[in-house]
Amino acid sequence: MQIAAPAFKEQAARALADPHLQEALGLLESNFGANRQRAIERLPEFDALRDEARAIKDHVLANLDFYLERFADNVERAGGAVHWCASPEEARATILTLCQSVGARSVTKGKSMVGEEIGLNEFLLAAGIEPVETDLGEYIIQLAGETPSHIVAPAVHKTKDQVADLFFAQHRKYGKTRRLDEAPEIVAEGRAVLRQRYLDADVGITGANFLIAETGSTVIVTNEGNGDLTQLLPRMHIVLAGIEKVVPNLEDMASILRVLARSATGQEFSAYVTISTGPRRVEDSDGPAAYHVILIDNGRSALLGGPLREVLRCIRCGACLNHCPVYGAIGGHAYGWVYSGPIGAVLTPGLIGIEAGRHLPNASSFCGRCEEVCPVRIPLPKLMRHWREQAFARALNDPAERWALRLWAFLARRPALYRLATALAARLLAWAAGGSGRLQRLPFARAWTAGRDLPAPEGRTFQALWRARRRT
Repeated sequence: MQIAAPAFKEQAARALADPHLQEALGLLESNFGANRQRAIERLPEFDALRDEARAIKDHVLANLDFYLERFADNVERAGGAVHWCASPEEARATILTLCQSVGARSVTKGKSMVGEEIGLNEFLLAAGIEPVETDLGEYIIQLAGETPSHIVAPAVHKTKDQVADLFFAQHRKYGKTRRLDEAPEIVAEGRAVLRQRYLDADVGITGANFLIAETGSTVIVTNEGNGDLTQLLPRMHIVLAGIEKVVPNLEDMASILRVLARSATGQEFSAYVTISTGPRRVEDSDGPAAYHVILIDNGRSALLGGPLREVLRCIRCGACLNHCPVYGAIGGHAYGWVYSGPIGAVLTPGLIGIEAGRHLPNASSFCGRCEEVCPVRIPLPKLMRHWREQAFARALNDPAERWALRLWAFLARRPALYRLATALAARLLAWAAGGSGRLQRLPFARAWTAGRDLPAPEGRTFQALWRARRRT
């Protein structure tokens, strides 16, 4: 996938001016956010489960080599094969070799953020193999020639009318000549078109929500059943997973599942939790003849050994996106790479470098909602602050931003001067608001006031008000 993170500011400005995107994003928190709140209210032990999920992930990360080796041994014991890939190039080459070994001309794919991370679709097309996305959201954006804008809901940026227009334009070759208006009809048409693609595919490629060390199993969590058809019908099943997805056993997986769906979509459990262990056995009525697991590092080991280790706890629920005011205003494409929202602001610089991803950690108001809703309690604001410090230390910030920080530091180290400067600034801004309490234009805050008003001070600083109260 092409990296466009350096153009974050320009992409965010376009997103704010896109009426269709703003309409689609307006439903984000009212759906996902409200559903999550109702789901956790029905589970009194939710916070205790979050602590348990965090402990499981921390334990695994502290013993990652042991659990990965155990997982690989058990995959091979069940008749499968494990391929260790350090980079996207190595992973793509391995997948191509496997596909060519069965003469594959088409592959079906379940939703996989790692597949997006390594740019798999474009690579397979260039090699003469057609990838077909089977998750409805992924299928929609594949038809549109776009990338996912959300971890859980890849096409959340599309309105129903946009999807109807897209299907009407793209499905005529399948004999679908009527533009549909209702969501159930649109879904049914997508299902009908995809049915034959499942039957034609030579290889099925899925991601993995969990890798079970104890059994060598891989687990996918879906709501559409597409993952089951993708991995059961073709001759070969290939699983793509980051090395951090391993958990010790099925009991630990079940504990994390109890917070995953509630955090992601507000469901108590996803509709399908599918566990796969090796290829088809002699007594099995269905399943692939060959089973391969691609374990990808791609920078994760470096994160594991540094101050950003906690980000590897992520279970890709998307809760931080659903509750982030910045993501809710600009959507996922503005972030310019696979991972968006608060988790993308931390993970992306770690995988592609802070030089390319330097804008993303600044795309936060630090309101703390992302950390508040994270089911594995990742301290996302703290980790974003780390990247901000790294960007400043490497002089990657804009010169104006660096001078502003130096000025603030100069004043902050001189309390008397700081009190004088802030008192003058508060009075000046109150005067500029003209009694309205809001500033519609401010020269040094144009990026803010171009899209919203800035609350104006009432004339006195907090410190002045505090001193006045203590005297009374």
